[in-house]
Amino acid sequence: ATAFDVVAFDISVERRELASRHAGIEATDDLIKLASEAVIVVSLPNPAISGSVLQQLAPHLRDGATVIETSTVLPDDVREWQRMLEPSGVRVIDAAVLSGVAQMEQGKATLLVGGEDAVLADVQPVLEAIGGAGVERFGALGAGMAAKVVNNGVAHAVMVVLVEAFAMARAEGVALTDIAKMLDREDGGLQRPLNHRIMQRMAAGDFDGGMPLEAARKDSTLALAMAQRSGTPLFATQAAQTVYDIASGTGLGRKDYSAIAQLWEGWTDRGLAYGE
Repeated sequence: ATAFDVVAFDISVERRELASRHAGIEATDDLIKLASEAVIVVSLPNPAISGSVLQQLAPHLRDGATVIETSTVLPDDVREWQRMLEPSGVRVIDAAVLSGVAQMEQGKATLLVGGEDAVLADVQPVLEAIGGAGVERFGALGAGMAAKVVNNGVAHAVMVVLVEAFAMARAEGVALTDIAKMLDREDGGLQRPLNHRIMQRMAAGDFDGGMPLEAARKDSTLALAMAQRSGTPLFATQAAQTVYDIASGTGLGRKDYSAIAQLWEGWTDRGLAYGE
């Protein structure tokens, strides 16, 4: 609203009043009033609601308008909405919000974007106004949402692993701040799997040498044993142990433990090395 004239719709009267009073935005209780605008930015709770709103707007949108989907939805959802709106001459891009509420309020959000070059160029000033910390291009339509879903899947799974780790540390009397500092080191448990195992080993398809998968499997077993003795439930770590068991059983035991990636290559029939 500091960069453009904005008209906003929300089903909540309270939210519309907040937009008017605190952001100087023209708020309306008529969704169809938005249809005359050149750019429609959608931010809604789930894919079903986004689809419903766009379906209501579709007959009224003007030719050449652009819909920017910022809700967290599936890539197929965005592509379906493009098929739905294309006959009306309406373009769609996805611009998933990587950042949290605080960053958005401070104008420091990052957008993960997918769509056609020409469409992105037309709405670049809008994207830059929303994504003050950067607009990261990921590829064709749906790619930005794919990246966001991957990011959230990792974040939420890692959250479980971290809580398990800190619960184990607490049971053994180790300070949580010390564990956090260790995990965040370049050679620690959060940084090294991504920066070395994934980006150097898996990305290059190089699984020779390094820490053997059998050694990683042994260490994972020790974590389970320590947790069992202290009565600390482990769920994500137990599931990860299953992967190492399978990999060991398929003859990968002497490979670097990043070779678990070869299991997914076989299961999905898609290479994971860079460029494949």
